[in-house]
Amino acid sequence: QVQLVESGGGLVQPGGSLRLSCVVSGSIFSSSGLAWYRQAPGKEREFVASIDTAGWFSVADAVKGRFTCSRDGAKNAVYLEMNSLKLEDTAVYYCNLPLSDRQYWGQGTQVIVSS
Repeated sequence: QVQLVESGGGLVQPGGSLRLSCVVSGSIFSSSGLAWYRQAPGKEREFVASIDTAGWFSVADAVKGRFTCSRDGAKNAVYLEMNSLKLEDTAVYYCNLPLSDRQYWGQGTQVIVSS
């Protein structure tokens, strides 16, 4: 059974940094790309970043130049490094593993950017 568990969220001031982690259970990690999404209060869930099995990643325009994504095969983990955080980055951040026939989601981790 595939499970995704996020961690690393919290309260941070504007301009600060956080690193989110997503640990994936099961042997599927090495053969799967993963993604990060976020959902702000009253808004739809939106794409933030994705990373393929080779470690190449892409990010949404809203976070370009501030967020990066990486993965560690030894730990079955993907990371979202978030720098220069803005108030509008406040959201619940979700890890996503898309397969051809279904998608897996973590429970989310809350990020609050506030002064």
